[in-house]
Amino acid sequence: MNDISQTDTQRLDFGRRLRDLRTERGWTLSEVAQKSGLAISTISKVERGVMSLTYDRLALLASGLGVDMATFFSKDGQNFEPGSFAIARSGEFERQETKNYVYEMLFPSLWHKSMTPMMGTLKAHDVLDFDAFVSHPGQEFLMVLDGTITVHLQGKDPVRLNEGDSIYFDSTRGHLYASAGDQDARILVVCTDTEIGEALSGPSK
Repeated sequence: MNDISQTDTQRLDFGRRLRDLRTERGWTLSEVAQKSGLAISTISKVERGVMSLTYDRLALLASGLGVDMATFFSKDGQNFEPGSFAIARSGEFERQETKNYVYEMLFPSLWHKSMTPMMGTLKAHDVLDFDAFVSHPGQEFLMVLDGTITVHLQGKDPVRLNEGDSIYFDSTRGHLYASAGDQDARILVVCTDTEIGEALSGPSK
């Protein structure tokens, strides 16, 4: 199977899963749009497998539907329990490809994690290929595994990172990553879920 047909299949599978989640609730496209803040046309395109969503839009959609983001990738997941552990072997992930990124969502069958770990490939593009900054609740860690990248943080000077370099930042600040060279770059990204993290740590004293 070539990359194009693989991507098409993944988009169609994701779209069917989204449609199932919506119909299980008896919601219209309009109701999902209202609850998530995404446009009706965007949700429709995703359900039909026409487009994929960036991480921030995935988070909005999950919040609107009241589900864990991992639910989009695994129908039969289980909640992470205190004291437990899980192992992801090489190649065990769910793939989500957008115009600029390829996400490899780790532990897709483990729901309600306080962190969302992902491997990723940054396609060799200039920052001008991006439509807008990405922002979402929580905090974010990024390490460059291969290549060189530029991290753009809204209102800040761009940061260039080489292999082995890392950055940690508040992901409510608009941000985006771009390969700094003419080759794709590989990264490891971990995003926190603020609401889950607060729930696990208990009320402040």
